Amino acid sequence: MSLAVLHSRALVGMDAPSVTVEVHLANGLPSFTIVGLPETEVKESRDRVRAALANCRFEFPARRVTVNLAPAELPKEGGRFDLPIALGILAASGQIPSEGLRGHEFAGELSLSGELRPVRGALAMTLGSAKSGRSFVLPRESAGEGSLAAGARVLAAGSLLEVCAHLAGDGQLQGTVRAPCPAASDYPDLSDVKGQAQVKRALEVAAAGGHSVLMTGPPGTGKSMLAARFPGLLPEMGEQEALESAAIQSLASGGFRIDNWKRRPFRAPHHSASSVALVGGGGDPRPGEISLAHNGVLFLDELPEFGRRVLETLREPLESGRIAISRAARQAEFPARFQLVAAMNPCKCGYLGHYNGRCRCTPDQIARYRSKISGPLLDRIDIRIEVPGLRPEDLQLAARGESSATVRGRVVEARDRALRRQGKANAELTTRDIDKFCLPDEDGALLLRQAISRLTLSARAYHRILAVARTIADLAGMERIGAAQVAEAIQYRRAGLADH
Repeated sequence: MSLAVLHSRALVGMDAPSVTVEVHLANGLPSFTIVGLPETEVKESRDRVRAALANCRFEFPARRVTVNLAPAELPKEGGRFDLPIALGILAASGQIPSEGLRGHEFAGELSLSGELRPVRGALAMTLGSAKSGRSFVLPRESAGEGSLAAGARVLAAGSLLEVCAHLAGDGQLQGTVRAPCPAASDYPDLSDVKGQAQVKRALEVAAAGGHSVLMTGPPGTGKSMLAARFPGLLPEMGEQEALESAAIQSLASGGFRIDNWKRRPFRAPHHSASSVALVGGGGDPRPGEISLAHNGVLFLDELPEFGRRVLETLREPLESGRIAISRAARQAEFPARFQLVAAMNPCKCGYLGHYNGRCRCTPDQIARYRSKISGPLLDRIDIRIEVPGLRPEDLQLAARGESSATVRGRVVEARDRALRRQGKANAELTTRDIDKFCLPDEDGALLLRQAISRLTLSARAYHRILAVARTIADLAGMERIGAAQVAEAIQYRRAGLADH
C-alpha cells in the first residue's frame, strides 16, 4: 500500500477543524513535499520526521513522498502534524499496520530522537475530537489538559515508538483521567489587608454584580494587594465556565496548567503591553489578555501609563464580552467576559490628597494626567473608589477584617438572587432588563432624577447606577431598590475621578 490517510486537528480561533493527513509514496527521484497551505513550522517537520524515523530504527522510504493536509484552503501551523505525518509514512510504506488509524486522531511534535513534545491547544482540539467519536492520541504532557473535555477518550504517548506499538497491537496506550480540582482557599485572603473598609465594601459589590472597578489612591495604600484578592471573592467556577477558560488558556503558548482547573484567571499585564497583547491578534490570531482573563479578572495597574490607543480597545469588549479579530486572510473570535479591576494614582506624583501633604502638582498637571483615560472608557467603569493613605496608627492595628470566605458567602447569595430573577449577573443587564428588574421606589427615583440633573450623567451612567443599586439591594436581600441603595451607587459613580 502506497497511500495512508490519518486524522488530526488545526486551530482557528477557538475552533479546531478536522484535518485529513494523506501520505502518498510514488516512484521517482526521492523527495519529501508537504502541500495544503503549510506554514514554516509545518514545512520544517520534514527534517524532524526524517531524523525521528531514523533514530527509532525505521526506514525512511527512498521514494517520492507527498503529504497533503486537507482541506487545502485552511492554513496549517505548529508542530502538531509531526506525529500524523510520521505515522502516515510508516503506514504507507508498510512498516506499521494501517487498520487502526481510522479510529484515532493524532497530534504531537516530534523531537529528533522520536520523543513527543507537548502541543498548543490540546484541550480545544480534544473538544472537537470528542464529537467525532475517535480516540485522540496526544503527548503525555498535553494529555492531562485534553482529558478535561467531557466525553473524549484521550490516549497519552511518550514517543513515536509507543504509538507504533499501540497500533501494531504490541502495547496499549493508557487513557487519561481528569485531575482533581484544587481548593479555592489557594487565593490570597482579604483579611491580610488592614483598614480600607470602604474599598472592601466596593469590591464586594463589584464581585456580587460582576461590575468593573477603578481604584484611585496614593502609592502603597494597598490597591494591588486588594486586586490580587478580588478573585477569591467571586463564586466558584461552574463546569462550563472552567472548560471555557481552560480552552482559551490552552491556546496560549504556555498552555493550560491542570492545577489551575476551576481557578478564576487573574491577568495583570504590564503597562507597556501593546493593543495586540491586550486584545489578541497576530498573523495567526491568538487570544490576548482580555480573553485569557475570560470568567476571571483583568487587573490593569497604573492605568494612565497604558497607551491611550491600547485602553480604547477595551471599550467594545467591556460591553459585548467578546472580541472579533479580523485580518486580510483570517478571522477569529474569542470570548472576553472579564471583570476589569484597574488602579491608578490621583496625580502624576501620586500624593494628591495624602495626609502628608507632599503633593505639589498644579491643577493643569493633574488634569493632563487624568485626561489620559478617555471619558467613554471611564463611563464604562461602574464603580470608582478612592483608596486613602493609611496613617501609622492604622497599620499598627492588630485586628483583622473579614476573610475572603465570609465575603464570598454574601457574594454567592447575591449572585444566586440575580440568577433566579433574571438569569444573568447585574453587570450584564441590557437596557430593557434594567427597565424591568431595576425599578427604584419613589424616594430612589426622586434621588436619581436629582443626580442626573446636577451631575449631568449620561444615559449609560443612568443605567449603570441602577444596575449597581440592584446589586446593593441583592446584597441586602431586598426586592425593591430604595434611596439608600441608589445613593451608594451614585457615590461609587462620583468617587475616584469625579472631576474628570
